[in-house]
Amino acid sequence: MAILVKNARVAASPEDGARVLVERRKPGGIRSESLELRAWLAALAPSDPLRRWFEERPRQWPLFRRRYLAELCTEEAAAALGMLHELAASESSMTLLTLAGEPERSHAAILRDLLQGTRKPPSSTGPARAAGVRVRAPRPR
Repeated sequence: MAILVKNARVAASPEDGARVLVERRKPGGIRSESLELRAWLAALAPSDPLRRWFEERPRQWPLFRRRYLAELCTEEAAAALGMLHELAASESSMTLLTLAGEPERSHAAILRDLLQGTRKPPSSTGPARAAGVRVRAPRPR
C-alpha cells in the first residue's frame, strides 16, 4: 500500500487515494470540499503544547517522536489509530494530510511509518511487543 504525506494546502491529485486529515483544526482559507477528505482524525494530532515545543526545537526530532508516540497511547488516540488502520487496510493508497511546513518531519510521517510497519510505538501491547520481549531460559538446577 502506498501511503503519502502531504501538506493539506497542496491540491488533491489522482494518486492520493483516500485523503485523511490528521490535524486538530482544518486549514484556514480552504473550503472543505476542495480538501476531498475521506476522514478527519483530529485525535491523531499532537497536543498543542507538544506542537509548540517542537516548533521551538526542530532539531529534537527523536524526542518529539517519542513524546508523540506516548500521546498516541491515550484511549481516544488509540481508537482513532484503529480507524486509520482499518481505512488503510481497505484502500489501495492513502494520503495523510498535515498543516506542517515540512510534512516529512511531522506527526503524519510518524503515522505513515506506523501504518507501514517500519516503526512500532514504544508502548505497544500487540504482537510486536510480545515478539520483542526477551525470554530467559530457566537455570539448570
